[in-house]
Amino acid sequence: MTRKTGFVWHEIYMWHDTGTHAGVLPAGNPIQPGIHAENPETKRRFKNLLEVSGLYEKLVHIAPRPATDEEILRVHTADYINRLKQESASPRGGDAGLLTPFGPGSFEIAALSAGGVIAAVDAVLDGRADNAYALVRPPGHHAEPDMGKGFCLLANAAIAGRHALAARGLGRIAYVDWDVHHGNGTERVFWEDPRALTISIHQDRNFPPDSGDMSDIGGGAGEGYNINIPLPAGTGVGAYEATFDRVVLPALRAFRPDMIFVPSGFDAGAHDPLGRMMMHGEGYRSLTNKLLGVADELCGGRIVMSHEGGYNAPTVPFYGLAVMEALSGIKTEVEDPFMALLEGLGGQELQPHQDEVIRAAETLLERLK
Repeated sequence: MTRKTGFVWHEIYMWHDTGTHAGVLPAGNPIQPGIHAENPETKRRFKNLLEVSGLYEKLVHIAPRPATDEEILRVHTADYINRLKQESASPRGGDAGLLTPFGPGSFEIAALSAGGVIAAVDAVLDGRADNAYALVRPPGHHAEPDMGKGFCLLANAAIAGRHALAARGLGRIAYVDWDVHHGNGTERVFWEDPRALTISIHQDRNFPPDSGDMSDIGGGAGEGYNINIPLPAGTGVGAYEATFDRVVLPALRAFRPDMIFVPSGFDAGAHDPLGRMMMHGEGYRSLTNKLLGVADELCGGRIVMSHEGGYNAPTVPFYGLAVMEALSGIKTEVEDPFMALLEGLGGQELQPHQDEVIRAAETLLERLK
């Protein structure tokens, strides 16, 4: 079945400057200057592969617009936004928080990134698209109300979710974050909000190292509506599929959201420099199809994905293409050249120690009202 799949892109996203770092650390003695891990290459290659495959022209192109201060302030504090604006206006740029440098003009780009996800939400709710993918930058799921973190300036998907609740009248939204790192920002934004179910499937204690524990279930009125599934390093496709079948999909069915957001990082893919998991293109296709099925069942197929991490430039575009083919129902003639290598990695099947984590996460479903 083919679907109208929206796609958000703007060249200026690629102009967000993260500086001459060495991976995630600042350059300077004794570290030789290099390229920041969060650079444009994987995102641009993703978009370019969509064009080369012929799929890009078959998507519904959604023009981003900057998120307004009012929209951003639904999530972030005024002091934090004012500091970002001031540092963004400086020719030297600034630093939003832990591991989050940015260059001149990056606040404006970040506002367009958050606004791009809002535009995707509106396109889906207005019927111009059945689902949508926002290939935005800088990413967002680590940004907290009063600080940036982990390359993220503004909480893109959380801002768009608050827009869906406040401006578009949705009653409930859900987040399924499959980035290899914990979605701490989204968790914090909705910690006490029972209108949002926040699910994060991540590598245990990767980043941030002090968050993402299974015991963190939300607070106040939001208690029970935050689900963390910290999978062990080395987890393959089998455990990810079991996690979706046994925890994610049952949680969504119990909560019955009006829209599903997916903070879509591809750094759980095998060979990523900032993760130690073993996902591959067909694995991401399978997870997307599972979400499409439950979204059709619960919320008219309304899924909005917002791009997050993924730092291995050769492989990430093929993970992205697999997701876009699944969302649209259009199979291109491009075959993933990495599949034979990655699906043959030892331990792709569900392992006993991974099953133990998933069994523990299943008990969290009892808390959903």
